[in-house]
This record gives sequence, C-alpha cells and structure tokens, in this order.
Amino acid sequence: QVQLVESGGGLVQPGGSLRLSCAASGSIFRIYAMGWYRQAPGKQRELVATITSGGSTNYADSVKGRFAISRDNAPNTVYLQMNSLKPEDTAVYYCNLQTNMVYWGKGTLVTVSS
Repeated sequence: QVQLVESGGGLVQPGGSLRLSCAASGSIFRIYAMGWYRQAPGKQRELVATITSGGSTNYADSVKGRFAISRDNAPNTVYLQMNSLKPEDTAVYYCNLQTNMVYWGKGTLVTVSS
C-alpha cells in the first residue's frame, strides 16, 4: 500500500513564501513522476508542477518563475518551494505520485491573505 503524506501548508501574506513537502512510502517499485496539483474553492483541480524520475520539470504558466519543484530519491520526497505568493494561489495542494498507478495525498491547505 502506498501512502503520501503532505506537510507545509498554512497561512501566508501576499508576497510571502511557503515550502510544501510530500513523502511517499510503501510498496513503490518504480516512480515515473511526482508532482503537485491544487484545487481552489469552486474550481477544478489543476496541475501546478511535476518532476519526472529523470529530473525533467513542468510548470503551470501561472506559477512559472515563482514556484520550484524538487525531489529527493531516497526517501521518495517531493518539494514545492512557493515564492511571491498571490491570493489566487489559495487552494488545497495535493501531492501526486505516478507509478504504474496514480496516487494522491489528502491535501494541504495554502491560504494567501493579508
């Protein structure tokens, strides 16, 4: 059984920074990619950033230049450094793991407000 445990969410003022972490554990044989998605109230879940096992990254246009995704292979942990946060970044952020199956974390709330 695979588990994803996210941490690092919270309340931050506009212009501030947060760092999200997601640790994957369990029967993981091969990871193709890990990433972060987010869902704001009343909106669909959307991609934020992904990183492949080879280190290739992909970002939503709305976060390019402000967010950075990184990964430690041992343990299987993915990070999302979020800088210059805006109120529109407010959402529940979900960790995503792609093996031969897709797994999701339970989410961590990020609130950007003054």
